[in-house]
Amino acid sequence: MNYDYIPIAALNQYAYCSHRCWRMFCAGEFIDNQYTIEGTTLHDRVHTTSENQREETWQIRAIWLKSEQYKLICKSDLIESADGQFYPVEYKRGRKGEWDNDELQVCAQALCLEEMTGQNITTGYIYYAHSHQRQLVEINQELRKSAIATIQAVTNLLTTGIMPIPNYSKRCQGCSLNLQCLPKAIDRVRTYQEAS
Repeated sequence: MNYDYIPIAALNQYAYCSHRCWRMFCAGEFIDNQYTIEGTTLHDRVHTTSENQREETWQIRAIWLKSEQYKLICKSDLIESADGQFYPVEYKRGRKGEWDNDELQVCAQALCLEEMTGQNITTGYIYYAHSHQRQLVEINQELRKSAIATIQAVTNLLTTGIMPIPNYSKRCQGCSLNLQCLPKAIDRVRTYQEAS
């Protein structure tokens, strides 16, 4: 597949599992499971374009974010502005996980917002539907470096189309593509030695 702009969701997928990202964005494979259906349902509700004012906070849903510098694009879940300062809010179906892939996604949205507004974006949020709570994401130098490195890795993946080897981890248990990549089988083949 050829991409003029990288979907920001690809950064999240790559940070979660580079092989899953390859299957979704290079091979065009996607299979739903309970988790992906719940996430799609949540985003269907969130991605209804709207604009409103909640006390001192202006909110706009489902607007497109784009960066020419990083060649990124996405439809935002929610952009808020308080005291003239913009920040992204990303919606996720579950609860905070052990990995930083959601934070990278928010940071990439902040990079787009910076380019589009000329503001320095220092914070964002992840709203976890399961707990009904927001988690603050500090858009600091460390997260920015990680996001930019991930953008470069995804650009390379999409340009070359080279499939990363699947590696089994705890993350595989909830993955809808687990049966396609069979990471445990790959590990067994890799470690198999013929008896002499």
